[in-house]
Amino acid sequence: MKQIDARKLSCPAPVLAAKEAVENERPGMIQVLVDNDAAKQNVCRFLESQSYQVEFQAEGTDFLVTGTTDGKPALEREVVRVSEDGETEKIMVMIATDRMGYGDDELGLKLLISFIKTLKEMGPELWRLVFVNNGVKLTITGSEVLDDIKELADSGVHILVCGTCLMHFNILEEKQVGETTNMLDIVTAMQLANKVINI
Repeated sequence: MKQIDARKLSCPAPVLAAKEAVENERPGMIQVLVDNDAAKQNVCRFLESQSYQVEFQAEGTDFLVTGTTDGKPALEREVVRVSEDGETEKIMVMIATDRMGYGDDELGLKLLISFIKTLKEMGPELWRLVFVNNGVKLTITGSEVLDDIKELADSGVHILVCGTCLMHFNILEEKQVGETTNMLDIVTAMQLANKVINI
């Protein structure tokens, strides 16, 4: 049986921990301890998608999610889209802010951090990650997602960081990851990408 204590982990860490355990170990039984209802629902939904029978019980203010299976769970098939020329599709993600959405800046920061930490789940289709405007602040010393962006770079994702933007904010020397680039490179990358996602 695999046991995971995912309390005090912010979304999507609890479900990613369960996913890693299922992919690497494929346990017949897995228990994940979480401390909020959203994490409970996310872990339950993921385990059900992997052919686990799922139950949960409250333990004080926490939830213990238990998944059991008679055999090896059927992992979701990795969908890799292929373009007309037989190549893996190339997705470019352009991040123009250090917050996601509008309304509450603290929530927006949490959402963007969660988004970047989850980007690796896109797999080989994630081709370029481009930072412009306030988004460049995510690539500098002290960024909460600097290690995650470095991990993406190490996996082969090409990171482009707008030089004009770095200079505007006077943080060019603080950049810790990616290639300092210009608008021509960014526009060219857009042309080459099969899909562009703007944040």
